[in-house]
Amino acid sequence: MTMSFSRVIYREKVQGSLKETHLEVRTSSERPKADKDSGAIVVKNLYLACDPYNLHLIKFSTQLGSPVPGYGVARVLESGHPNFKKGDLVWGITRWEEYSLITTPETCFKIEHTDVPLSYYTGLLGMPSMTAYAGFFEVCSPKKGDTVFISAASGAVGQLVGQFAKLFGCYVVGSAGSKEKNKFGFDDAFNYKEELDLDAALKRCFPEGIDIYFDNVGGKMLDAVLLNMKLHGRITLCGMISQYNLEQPEGIHNLMNLILKRVRMEGFVVTDYYHLYPKFLETALPQIKEGKIVYMEDIAEGLENGPSALVRVFSGRNFGKQVVVVSRE
Repeated sequence: MTMSFSRVIYREKVQGSLKETHLEVRTSSERPKADKDSGAIVVKNLYLACDPYNLHLIKFSTQLGSPVPGYGVARVLESGHPNFKKGDLVWGITRWEEYSLITTPETCFKIEHTDVPLSYYTGLLGMPSMTAYAGFFEVCSPKKGDTVFISAASGAVGQLVGQFAKLFGCYVVGSAGSKEKNKFGFDDAFNYKEELDLDAALKRCFPEGIDIYFDNVGGKMLDAVLLNMKLHGRITLCGMISQYNLEQPEGIHNLMNLILKRVRMEGFVVTDYYHLYPKFLETALPQIKEGKIVYMEDIAEGLENGPSALVRVFSGRNFGKQVVVVSRE
């Protein structure tokens, strides 16, 4: 009997906003194989992450008709690589399909700690949390008592940056696109969709100014923050989700404040800090197990719901880490 396997295909070139019609769920009867000593592995995908990064991968490294790439959690079924064996659990870049051939498995991380939900490795113990950890501790250079503002604060990265900052001893405010805006123990939060004047909202939350801004959105929010930074403040650029769907990106008008207030603004890419993953686990795992970190997931069941789940991320309709469950085994 011929078996069929589901996959989400990049069907139509993205122009402007990502829509469900750009993607399509198809079936295939071919399951990939990994030849001995090929250096590749075949995995069964269990959980897939819906990240803004998916859109970058789709636009710039995915051919039409190919499966959507992205981070995920998977179990190794076949291995032609000496460092992986059948049964290993891994997280890293895979594809949106039931079974994937990973030709560069050295980019994947083995999962050693299975006493937490495996889906956490799409976020809390995976790329988004490493992004939060490296961006905050390595790039922001925080000090106890700093005032910290985080945009997209209910997303996979933002919710963790805020909690790391609180545990470190900072005053933390987050903005999000939902009324369910402060379940992470921040000192304050606001729904940016309800604010007619972002500058006024920031002055209300930070009457003495902002020491650290962790930017996930760019655009109008970044422009408003530039008016409210303290002397020698730090702005860490992690993402620009407000700009990803625009054919013409918005300009920034208040950059003079970087000079006048001696503000340091720096972008970063998480892969530059992957060597710190063991150190991150030493810090984060005890905090997770002691219940010091609150983590929320927005779960979509089945690959067939993958396209709509990914689109939700870009409209701010998800609350918590958006995850697609392919198989719970």
